[in-house]
This record gives sequence, C-alpha cells and structure tokens, in this order.
Amino acid sequence: MPDLKKYDRILDALQHLLEDNPIQNISVSDIAKKAGIGKGSIYYYFPSKEAILDALVERNYEKPLKTAKNLALQTEISPFIRMAMILQACRSSSDAFLNQNNPSEDGAASAQDIAFLHQKYMNHLISELKPSLTEIISQGIASGDIHFDYPAALAEIVLIVLAVKLNNTFLSATAEDSEDTIRGLVSLLEKGTGVPQGALNYLTAPDPGLTM
Repeated sequence: MPDLKKYDRILDALQHLLEDNPIQNISVSDIAKKAGIGKGSIYYYFPSKEAILDALVERNYEKPLKTAKNLALQTEISPFIRMAMILQACRSSSDAFLNQNNPSEDGAASAQDIAFLHQKYMNHLISELKPSLTEIISQGIASGDIHFDYPAALAEIVLIVLAVKLNNTFLSATAEDSEDTIRGLVSLLEKGTGVPQGALNYLTAPDPGLTM
C-alpha cells in the first residue's frame, strides 16, 4: 500500500523547489533529495516529473473542487445559488494559484513557468468542475428553472470564461474589467436560458455571502 506521508513529502518537495527554481531546471533527483527519499521511491508513486506536477496542482485545489462536486447532490438548494458557489470555488482556486505562483522579478523563466502551471491549472479546474456544473444545470432544466438544450456545453463555456478571467495570466485585466466580463456572461446566461433577469445576481457578487 502506498505511503501517503511519503507521497505528500514528494509533492511538498516539488512545491518548495518551485519557489526558487524554474521548472525545467528541477529534476526527479532534486525532488527526491529535497524529500529525503531515494530516487527509485519517486517512481513507485509517479511515472514522471510531469505526473508529480499534475498531482501537485490537484492537491492545491482539492478543497474548493471537492466542495463544488458536493453541490450537485444538494438538490434542495436553488440551482442559481449552487452556480454561485461554483463561481466562488473558481475564485478560491484562482486566488490559491496566484498566491502560490507569483512571478519573480528576475526573469522570463518565471513567466514561462507561470504559463505552464496555469495551463495545468485550467485543465484540472475545467475537467473537474464541468460534470458538477453540468449536473446542476441539468437539474435546473428538469425543474423548469433553466431553458437550454446543451447543459454540458453551457457548463464548459462558463468555466472557460471564468478560468481565464479570474486568473489573469493569459489576458491581463483589472478587477473591474474581470467583473464586467462576468456581468456580461451572466447577462448572456439570463437571455440564453430564459432565466428571469436578476435571478443570477449571486454570480456577480464579489462575495456571494456563501461559505465554502
């Protein structure tokens, strides 16, 4: 049975190494040395350095994504409120990404690392949240609250916009610009899904007042 403590030590080691080193300069040997374990032990848990990176991204955003997944089961809550909580989960994971991966002042390598990590972050965020958001939208369609024929496509569109705008890595924008984009997205959602105007106001609030 895998040793979960050793598994986390490997992820912790990579996290610490990323604070001071470009990704391309970090080897599996470096990770093993930092973790205080043999290089062969690394391959018992991970087939490659990239797999360790993927696992690190997954661990960093585990809590907000787990909360979002649980929302699909809470059918007693309005689908609009649950969509707002999905947005809050996006914001939480985006804040975590930005706080942990601020580029240093001394070079383009850091900017490249940020872009690389952000791609992994976006892939993970969208793939993990899409099934939950699709289910919530489908429940809203079944109850007559939402009128739309393609719930999975709608979920993906919403998540792509949120992941790009809330992270601010691909398209630099002020907080006001990002909020304007989200308000525009909400307006399109209202018009395209037959939702009464104002029903999605939870989605535009910087803090919807919902706990994660």
